[in-house]
Amino acid sequence: MLDQNKKLRRETMSSPRLQVADMIGVPEPSCRDTAARALTIVRDGVITGEGPTTRGRVHFSRSLDADDASLCARILMARAVEHQPVSRAEAEALFEINDAATERTDNGRFDDLLAKAVAHHAASVPPRTVALSPDTDIESWAPAHAHGVNTEVLEWIASQMRGKHRRNRTLMAMVATFVGAAALPLAQLPNMFDIGM
Repeated sequence: MLDQNKKLRRETMSSPRLQVADMIGVPEPSCRDTAARALTIVRDGVITGEGPTTRGRVHFSRSLDADDASLCARILMARAVEHQPVSRAEAEALFEINDAATERTDNGRFDDLLAKAVAHHAASVPPRTVALSPDTDIESWAPAHAHGVNTEVLEWIASQMRGKHRRNRTLMAMVATFVGAAALPLAQLPNMFDIGM
């Protein structure tokens, strides 16, 4: 039965790509608030395996597939928000999706999107369509130091990562760099978030 479920999950990855506008019950982002709301609908679909984000395809509860990751990217890069920094509410929704998805079949796309979205929340440049693209390396635009990054934002990011079972190595490295650059004593680093030091 377990092997059968895994096979079915792999086969669903080749399903047609979802469009935000085609999905009844998922608002087309008109601002960062509606984008955050749309991401919470994706989160609910990940948790339950049901709802507008899973309609017409096989989706298991607590799983995140390529369509889910693609939908999150479409929401975050909608025309209405592409020139605005990723908001705290959008980043929180992404962390909630990350926490909810215990099974991943997205080939790492969501982890990449999460790291880039959180870095964009902290740094706000370049436009989302560039920053969040899977073809853009985070190192090409994310700041390598904390200059210009709000310390409160760094503390919030670290608090989101603290005690999480699923680790995002790109995000952890970025935060460790920021925290080090922000001149926090090294002794505080493990208390900020658990990265296995």
